Amino acid sequence: DTAARITIPVEYLLQWDDEGNPRDSVMKLFDALGSAEKTLHANPGGHFRIPPFEIDSSIRFFARHLGGAGVPSSS
Repeated sequence: DTAARITIPVEYLLQWDDEGNPRDSVMKLFDALGSAEKTLHANPGGHFRIPPFEIDSSIRFFARHLGGAGVPSSS
């Protein structure tokens, strides 16, 4: 129920072989999110094997939705 009330944009990162977060549970949570704008990024590897490009993607996501110098607004 709580996840369905989340309606802000979401960029969701999943490490496919995450030892601490079972993939099926993570996918159920993503599906339950109420946001109309949600994106799932899935990568091979464990919890601490996040590819560097995902950090860059997160920075762009936050700049786009929270505002940032030199980042064009999507509105």
